[in-house]
Amino acid sequence: MSDKADRLELSLNREEIRNCIITLARGEDRRDGALISAVFWPDAVCEFGIFKGNFQEYLDWVVPGAPQIPVTQHLLGQSYIELTGDTAKVETHVTAYHRISMEGGDCDAVIGGRYLDRLARRNGVWRIAERTMLYDWVRNDGESVDWSQGVMGMPFSDEHFSGKAVGDFSEVFFKK
Repeated sequence: MSDKADRLELSLNREEIRNCIITLARGEDRRDGALISAVFWPDAVCEFGIFKGNFQEYLDWVVPGAPQIPVTQHLLGQSYIELTGDTAKVETHVTAYHRISMEGGDCDAVIGGRYLDRLARRNGVWRIAERTMLYDWVRNDGESVDWSQGVMGMPFSDEHFSGKAVGDFSEVFFKK
């Protein structure tokens, strides 16, 4: 194989790996079991410090998600990828926002951390075989601001502008 073909194959593998991680973030935010299942191998294991288990246990934990967390958003940063044949080790920076419903009202928390993923390519398909979450920082923003009616003192022209984990306008947009 030529050097150019090798570089192209490397680029394609790296893009497939990044797409896998991006799809997982969307699946978690939308609590979409099909998206999440599409990027994990069935024999995968997950460890988040507050949760440890096999893939099915993880899926049961994250979908439908805790009703006390009606909104999440995982913003992904750079991914450092080391490829060795049909395996890859990947570190991806993440900033995760969570609205948490508590007895006294809603509060907002933001977590900064890194996903350490081991991916395996089986039959030409890259999926996550193992995920570990590292927490670099956590910020509790206290009482939440109600943005469901508008932002910056201006009302929304329609209710579909307010996002939520399940049942928001993105489902219509992607025709779920």
